[in-house]
Amino acid sequence: MSESQNIEYKESWHDEYLKWICGFANAQGGCIYIGINDKQQVIGLPDSKRLLEDIPNKIVNYLGIVADVNLLQSKEGKEYIEIVVEPSNMPIAYHGAYHYRSGSTKQELKGVALQQFILKKMGRSWDELLEDRATLNDIDRKAIDYFLRKAIEAHRINPELKDEDTRTVLENLKLIDNNGVLTNAAILLFGKDPLRFFPGVEFRIGRFGIDESDLIFQDVVNGNIIQMADKVVTLLRSKYLISPIHYEGMQRLEPLEIPEDALREMLYNSIVHKRYAGVHIQMWIFNDHIELWNEGKLPDELTIDALKGKHSSHPRNILLASVFYKAGFIETWDVVLAKYVTLLKR
Repeated sequence: MSESQNIEYKESWHDEYLKWICGFANAQGGCIYIGINDKQQVIGLPDSKRLLEDIPNKIVNYLGIVADVNLLQSKEGKEYIEIVVEPSNMPIAYHGAYHYRSGSTKQELKGVALQQFILKKMGRSWDELLEDRATLNDIDRKAIDYFLRKAIEAHRINPELKDEDTRTVLENLKLIDNNGVLTNAAILLFGKDPLRFFPGVEFRIGRFGIDESDLIFQDVVNGNIIQMADKVVTLLRSKYLISPIHYEGMQRLEPLEIPEDALREMLYNSIVHKRYAGVHIQMWIFNDHIELWNEGKLPDELTIDALKGKHSSHPRNILLASVFYKAGFIETWDVVLAKYVTLLKR
């Protein structure tokens, strides 16, 4: 069996391979075979008995986990060692560094990738984190009222809640803690100036000619994300897209050249599932199509093929998805991440 996401072959043991064990534990688990070369040939171990004792002890002492270490023998009588690593529910570090198995490679997690990894292991999403710099004065009541109106129209909250004070609304949506500290989601959804806290809260639109190097004009939409899609659609109607006139009987109709329902669904998904620690959302408008991009990646639980069929939901931003659902903007929490979404013009 060739090397893969779950299998690694090593000719002999070196303590640095504890990094590989760390990577397997932080990912989906796997097996390391000591005494087998890259061609999957058993070359044997002269010190297998000693390693059978040393390796388990080093795994416990340096990583704090227990792995099965088995002594095996080939048909030719050559001994080799199998190390079976189970996935860990907690982040595992080796000398203060976090390693992760991805494909057939080992990666050291740093920066945003490390933050996202630790949050996932803790069962939390980035939008649930608290932002100590923000207060209720940073929340726009008009954005709250907009949400309440939309959610009541969608029959997803009680109409009696329309006059609730701002803090109560945020508490009901789990966007503020008991000490009055706001979550990242609260600022993104209802903040007066989310860009002050998160530089990626922008939606950039460009009108292009024959290709991406032929930029004709552009605009930037910012502000809270609960109203962002409305702002984008208004701008597209007024400046970027045409509304061909036609009649049905005596009624004059001016629909957008792209079905607005499809356009809004695309916008809502790109806003809800974006990685806001990254860069802005980008939309390219061409003569015959639109391309939309947001930063992120598919959850480990999903593949491109799985997205084409019925699949469970794995929202990147749990609180954002919940609020957009209550507002009636999304029907399900499907994931649209790290990819181009293209709509063809009529």
